[in-house]
Amino acid sequence: MNKKTIHIQRVGMLLAFLLLWAQLSVTPCTVAVVSGKVTLDGCPLLWKNRDTSAVNNKIAYFQGEKYTFIGLITAGHKPVQSVWAGINTQGFAIINSASSDLAESEKSGRDNGRFMKKALGQCGDVADFEKLLQKTKGKRQVSSNYGVIDAYGNACFFETSNTDYAKFDADNPRVAPNGYIVHTNFAYTSPIENGGGGYIRFERVSRLFQNASAEKRLNVRFILQDAARDLVNQKLHSYPLTDPPAGHASPVYINTNDTINRNSTVSVAVFRGPPNPQKTYLSTMWILLGQGVCTSAVPLWPHAQAIPDVLGGEVKAPMNQLAQRIRDYLYPDQRGHMREYLHLDRFLNYKENGVLGELLSIENEVLARTQERLKEWEKEKPRKEAMFAFEERMANWVYTSLIDAFPFVD
Repeated sequence: MNKKTIHIQRVGMLLAFLLLWAQLSVTPCTVAVVSGKVTLDGCPLLWKNRDTSAVNNKIAYFQGEKYTFIGLITAGHKPVQSVWAGINTQGFAIINSASSDLAESEKSGRDNGRFMKKALGQCGDVADFEKLLQKTKGKRQVSSNYGVIDAYGNACFFETSNTDYAKFDADNPRVAPNGYIVHTNFAYTSPIENGGGGYIRFERVSRLFQNASAEKRLNVRFILQDAARDLVNQKLHSYPLTDPPAGHASPVYINTNDTINRNSTVSVAVFRGPPNPQKTYLSTMWILLGQGVCTSAVPLWPHAQAIPDVLGGEVKAPMNQLAQRIRDYLYPDQRGHMREYLHLDRFLNYKENGVLGELLSIENEVLARTQERLKEWEKEKPRKEAMFAFEERMANWVYTSLIDAFPFVD
């Protein structure tokens, strides 16, 4: 065997290892960016369903190199090195979905969250983020689709590897004819054919956004209540809310491994950019701290410069712990792959309105109150203490309302 043959074999083994590693290490997420040109209120939107085995999530407040920001983190990690979704006081927000088919080495991806934390502390807008990408070329270890929005209405995805990136602008009609871009866990620019994952979720979320765009309802409510909590698997013709299975032995379960709301979804973050650069204090983060079908959303503002205790907590977030107990009720069988199956009878038949009905009843009240408050704040900038008082009141009300609605979790 000559040296050339040995070299080819080694290269082939390395490529095979990287492909296997990429497939095994993916952390599934479903994400989207929406240009302010197509939203109902003219503000850009950013969304992430975080799917991971790290079930303990919370919100934290940070002082960055240039800007302060709030972010979604994994509880228990000290010092906090990674942020998995966040927004700063300039109105710059960032999320990601892991894209293992962009991996260039076995270390690719280890800095996905670290890079977002850096960006939130340093970047005031999308242009700053692109400069950071250029500056860190070859110095970062990432394989990620980064979604970003800013106070100028920009909404973009950057498919990013250690040494390169590709920009997808939601304002570019050739890239996003309807003003939005959805993504899961593969990259359009990947050199690996059919690499990455999340294709079933991608097809489903594409259809949901297409319908919402046609009906002119691309807003926070649509993302929180329709997209983020979706339990449909079109490949299996499974439509549990509109066409639940009938004539089967009870109890009925559905598999949520390939739905947008997955058994591994641990939190949902939706960001609404400010209406203009002069009102960055209106930059808003909506957080579902737990699987979407197990909790209700709470609004937060980086300008409040504090986090309610039920969302932060000294070690773990009480809201997240409560959501996990509701999840245990909906996923009662944890043997092997049975942990992927949601107890549909419990979900649909809980009390009179089902679990989702109880959650949305609470959430709709919060959405209405917050909309009123945002209108007031748009006319007159509030003090940070007033913003925190409101978000804390909403968070505590959601928490106690969930305990009232699901007394078995207390």
